[in-house]
This record gives sequence, structure tokens and C-alpha cells, in this order.
Amino acid sequence: MKKLVLAAAMAAAASTATAGNMEEPVMEAPVVVEETTASSSAAGVWVPLVLLAIVAAVVAAD
Repeated sequence: MKKLVLAAAMAAAASTATAGNMEEPVMEAPVVVEETTASSSAAGVWVPLVLLAIVAAVVAAD
């Protein structure tokens, strides 16, 4: 009798323990990292050059 109860308990535990369901697995999109250091440093050079050109034009006009 004990073996029958033990076998029934094992069968119940084995039937409820599943690894997943029948749905499609959800895949996350890959992460894309872009380098932006070159464009930001180039933009930082143009602003002082334009200001220097404006100051040079004002000094030359006087």
C-alpha cells in the first residue's frame, strides 16, 4: 500500500513539473552601440573657429 501511494505521488509530481508551454519563445532584440565620440569632438571644434572668424572680421572692419 505504501508503495502504491508513493508511486501515485511520484506520478503526480512528474506530470505537473513541466519545463514550459507551447508558446513561441520571446527573443529580445540585440543591443546596438554606436560610437559618437568623433562627431561630438568635431562639432566642438567648429564653434570656436566660427567665433574666431567673427572676431577677426570685426577687428578687420575697424
